[in-house]
Amino acid sequence: MLNAYAIAFAGFMLLGGRASDLYGRKAMFLLGLGLFTAASAAGGQLVAARAAQGLGAAVLSPATLTLVTSAVPAGAARTRAIGTWTAVGAAGGAAGGFVGGALVELLSWRWVLLINVPVGVLVLAGGLLWLRESRTGAGRRLDLPGAVLVTAGLATLAYGIVETEAAGWTDPATLLTLLGGVLLLAVFVAVEARTAAPLMPLMPLKIFRTRAVTAANVAILMCGSSSFGMWFFMTTYAQSVLGYTPIQAGVALVPSSVAVIVGSKLAPRLMPAVGARNLAVLGTLVAAAGFAWQSTLTSDGTFLGTILGPGVLMMAGLGLATTPLAALATSSASPSDAGLVSGLVNTSRTMGGALGLAVLSTVAVATAGPVAPDFGVPSSDHLVPGYAMAFRVSTAVLIAAAVLMHLWLPKPAGRGGAQVERP
Repeated sequence: MLNAYAIAFAGFMLLGGRASDLYGRKAMFLLGLGLFTAASAAGGQLVAARAAQGLGAAVLSPATLTLVTSAVPAGAARTRAIGTWTAVGAAGGAAGGFVGGALVELLSWRWVLLINVPVGVLVLAGGLLWLRESRTGAGRRLDLPGAVLVTAGLATLAYGIVETEAAGWTDPATLLTLLGGVLLLAVFVAVEARTAAPLMPLMPLKIFRTRAVTAANVAILMCGSSSFGMWFFMTTYAQSVLGYTPIQAGVALVPSSVAVIVGSKLAPRLMPAVGARNLAVLGTLVAAAGFAWQSTLTSDGTFLGTILGPGVLMMAGLGLATTPLAALATSSASPSDAGLVSGLVNTSRTMGGALGLAVLSTVAVATAGPVAPDFGVPSSDHLVPGYAMAFRVSTAVLIAAAVLMHLWLPKPAGRGGAQVERP
């Protein structure tokens, strides 16, 4: 049920982004939101509903960022808008732990799906009234072979990644699935290199010649591989080791959720003085310090020392880093590729999160301690070494990401950390 959403979301993200360029950002926003809302109402057929939700989210998500960037002129105003988009997205994801825990504990698990229905209806009404349509692909057709190949490749790769939790990385079925996904994506690249007008390539390879787009997406993938795992391991640590209830665990992570909002909203104010590249590096290093602190967790940890302090550092740092990375990636794209680049940003974050969680889960299981009974009941203390190692690996990934950003992201074109970047 969980994986059906992730596979559909990752698989259709690039197609959803390109569709918004061709058929209109407002139209794709409303279509994706309508499908997501309808799937939430049809939660009785769980696997099918979750897959439909993933498809709706894949169409909806790129359109949100493209609507923001196309509605605000380039410059400081657009950077602030991207900061707000980042903060809202991060806050929504972070609040899911608290809201979901409360719904499950106080009502039932079905309300985790049903709560989306009234929210979706309200946003649909607001979108119909207030959003303005925009598109850039008039007179061109969708690259159908590319759409089929990239969707199948990303979905297959996502399926292989999520299956590692059950089958392991060395299982032949897992390896064949991962290899199949990589091969499909390789064929997709070959097809895109030969696609010309009147078709609109799903992924024109020329966009990767833009240094900011390529470097920012690689950095987003690396940061996403750590941030997705953070929420998972912090929640399970609070409940499985410290004995928190779902609601208590959700409340305990509220300061971290606030921290990512503050970091995302503070980033546009700092970028003109510091520079987008420098701020992304600084934020990533702050996050790495939080992950290093979290890696010292113990079985008798305290709220202040093992949840609040490191959680705030991790999320504030990632909030500071994500906004300049998204701004660099989207501001370097042509208007005709705005939806595609927005889809690429979301795909990098999603695939990074799926891959990171799969790898970190494997690391945590491999380095967990022996199960020792405590008064005849198996103790959860054996989980702590694995969780600590997962946070150490995340720390190393973030430090590597900071080095990559410093070397690869474009440098400010002006003195004093000017906001304009060299291509």
